Amino acid sequence: MSNALDRLDLLDLDDDLSDEDRLLRDTVRKFADDRLRPNIRQWFEDGTLPARELAQEFGALGVLGMHLQGYGCQGARPSQYGLVGAEIEAVDSGLRSLVSVQGSLAMYAIYAFGSEEQKQRWLPEMAKGNLIGCFGLTEPDSGSDPGSMRTTARRDGDSPDSDWILNGNKMWITNGSISDVAVVWARTEEGVRGFLVEKGMPGFSAQDVHHKISLRASVTSELVLDDVRVPATAMLPEARGLRGPLSCLTEARFGIIWGVTGSARDALAATLDYAGSRTQFGKPIAGFQLTQRKLAEMAVQLQQLQLTARRLGELKDAGRIKPHQISFGKFANVRGALEICREARSILGGSGITTEYPVLRHAVNLETVYTYEGTHEVHTLVLGSQLTGLDAFR
Repeated sequence: MSNALDRLDLLDLDDDLSDEDRLLRDTVRKFADDRLRPNIRQWFEDGTLPARELAQEFGALGVLGMHLQGYGCQGARPSQYGLVGAEIEAVDSGLRSLVSVQGSLAMYAIYAFGSEEQKQRWLPEMAKGNLIGCFGLTEPDSGSDPGSMRTTARRDGDSPDSDWILNGNKMWITNGSISDVAVVWARTEEGVRGFLVEKGMPGFSAQDVHHKISLRASVTSELVLDDVRVPATAMLPEARGLRGPLSCLTEARFGIIWGVTGSARDALAATLDYAGSRTQFGKPIAGFQLTQRKLAEMAVQLQQLQLTARRLGELKDAGRIKPHQISFGKFANVRGALEICREARSILGGSGITTEYPVLRHAVNLETVYTYEGTHEVHTLVLGSQLTGLDAFR
């Protein structure tokens, strides 16, 4: 596989990596190859994941919230976080989701909008993987339009120190049932606010979503809040309105832009190896013109996705990235990665529909990535608004 990876770098992008970046990437790649890749097929087939155990291993590796400063986090550059996401998602999107939701949604929400006490209490142990968080924004009837959420929070009293009472449901929540703390967004008289809801609080429960075809090696849950009482200190003090949750989504989408380059790369590398060894009509199918055209088009598309990720990494490293540029990346890269995986499957023929090869597993996972963290249609309209100056959402 390593030889295939070398051949796929037609533009010598690896030559531009610093020694520090290359060491980080290779360290995570080795962990992925040694610990994750040998087990992912079984985890996916069984629809299970030793998530708490893996969280601690990711924590020991230093990748949980690695782009945050302090509180046990590495303070790595965003582009370094992107490199890590690509290596993890080269094994499976569900594994990258575990890391992304922990670091770029739950931890980032506390880091960006929490009090100093909240940061000290949660972030160091979350960085170690000893505590797990989730992000409760999406609801059964509120996805692309988070402003229509029905989950509510009301003060039980007139004092600023009064408890809050939360009611509602959150759906499609990664890490939900295994989380020690959920960042829950709710409507209040003051607008949308964020709350830290701890596991075991009366009225708070989580149940897993079963019968998934995609992201099977990932914990997906529904959160139920039935008169959940939380103290005033559970509210994120710096998050007011939809700016809070939407900025968290922007943070997480950056990781997706890089991550899907890993799944596309892995699918194409496996296909290149297969095409070189599969013989028909007296020679490897890699020697036929139609196959070479498919491989060439996929390889060019892969490098275009990687170039997009690199450019957005440069912008984010410099603190200059804009939300519409994040939408550009998710729009282009998830679609492109999905196209690569679908075409790669065609080269594998019947073998491509089994879990013996990673190609269709990556493809069905990407069907979910295409939708979550902002649907493809939503990012289309974000770009359309940027181009025309007209908002098509309403």
